[in-house]
Amino acid sequence: MEKPEWWEWDLRFILHLERRMEERGFSELELRAMLTDARAITPSRRSGRWLISTNLGDHPWVVVVEPDPDHQITYVITAYPKE
Repeated sequence: MEKPEWWEWDLRFILHLERRMEERGFSELELRAMLTDARAITPSRRSGRWLISTNLGDHPWVVVVEPDPDHQITYVITAYPKE
Protein backbone atom coordinates (compact mmCIF):
# COMPACT_ATOMS: atom_id res chain seq x y z
CA MET A 1 0.00 0.00 0.00
CA GLU A 2 1.34 3.39 -0.98
CA LYS A 3 1.13 5.85 1.91
CA PRO A 4 0.33 9.53 1.33
CA GLU A 5 2.63 12.38 2.27
CA TRP A 6 0.66 13.15 5.45
CA TRP A 7 1.20 9.63 6.78
CA GLU A 8 4.43 10.69 8.53
CA TRP A 9 3.07 13.92 10.02
CA ASP A 10 2.48 14.33 13.76
CA LEU A 11 -0.81 12.94 15.02
CA ARG A 12 -3.28 14.90 17.10
CA PHE A 13 -6.29 13.34 18.79
CA ILE A 14 -9.45 15.41 18.97
CA LEU A 15 -11.80 15.32 21.97
CA HIS A 16 -14.40 13.31 20.02
CA LEU A 17 -11.84 10.54 19.48
CA GLU A 18 -10.84 10.49 23.14
CA ARG A 19 -14.48 9.94 24.10
CA ARG A 20 -14.85 7.16 21.52
CA MET A 21 -11.69 5.46 22.75
CA GLU A 22 -13.23 5.17 26.20
CA GLU A 23 -16.65 4.07 24.89
CA ARG A 24 -15.25 1.53 22.43
CA GLY A 25 -12.55 0.18 24.71
CA PHE A 26 -9.29 0.88 22.91
CA SER A 27 -6.17 2.79 23.91
CA GLU A 28 -3.85 5.25 22.19
CA LEU A 29 -1.30 2.46 21.86
CA GLU A 30 -3.84 0.21 20.16
CA LEU A 31 -4.85 3.06 17.86
CA ARG A 32 -1.24 3.65 16.83
CA ALA A 33 -0.86 -0.09 16.19
CA MET A 34 -3.99 0.00 14.02
CA LEU A 35 -2.46 2.80 11.96
CA THR A 36 0.82 0.90 11.64
CA ASP A 37 -1.08 -2.14 10.36
CA ALA A 38 -3.28 -0.22 7.90
CA ARG A 39 -4.46 -2.25 4.89
CA ALA A 40 -6.05 0.49 2.78
CA ILE A 41 -6.51 4.25 2.68
CA THR A 42 -9.52 5.67 0.85
CA PRO A 43 -11.04 9.13 0.59
CA SER A 44 -14.05 9.79 2.82
CA ARG A 45 -17.31 11.22 1.54
CA ARG A 46 -16.43 14.28 3.59
CA SER A 47 -13.87 16.35 1.73
CA GLY A 48 -10.40 16.36 3.28
CA ARG A 49 -10.92 13.23 5.36
CA TRP A 50 -9.58 9.73 4.80
CA LEU A 51 -10.73 6.28 5.91
CA ILE A 52 -8.04 3.87 7.02
CA SER A 53 -8.98 0.19 6.97
CA THR A 54 -7.23 -1.80 9.65
CA ASN A 55 -7.80 -4.39 12.40
CA LEU A 56 -8.04 -4.36 16.15
CA GLY A 57 -7.38 -7.92 17.22
CA ASP A 58 -9.19 -10.13 14.74
CA HIS A 59 -11.86 -7.56 13.90
CA PRO A 60 -11.89 -5.01 11.06
CA TRP A 61 -11.88 -1.36 12.07
CA VAL A 62 -11.91 2.03 10.34
CA VAL A 63 -9.89 5.02 11.51
CA VAL A 64 -10.94 8.45 10.19
CA VAL A 65 -8.23 11.08 9.80
CA GLU A 66 -8.08 14.65 8.52
CA PRO A 67 -4.67 15.93 7.41
CA ASP A 68 -3.89 19.64 7.88
CA PRO A 69 -1.33 20.49 5.18
CA ASP A 70 -0.80 24.04 6.46
CA HIS A 71 0.56 22.73 9.78
CA GLN A 72 1.60 19.24 8.65
CA ILE A 73 -0.50 17.60 11.33
CA THR A 74 -2.87 14.68 10.89
CA TYR A 75 -5.93 14.84 13.13
CA VAL A 76 -7.43 11.52 14.14
CA ILE A 77 -11.17 12.11 14.14
CA THR A 78 -12.59 8.75 15.23
CA ALA A 79 -12.23 4.99 15.02
CA TYR A 80 -14.96 2.39 14.90
CA PRO A 81 -15.47 -1.32 14.27
CA LYS A 82 -16.44 -2.08 10.69
CA GLU A 83 -19.67 -4.03 10.36
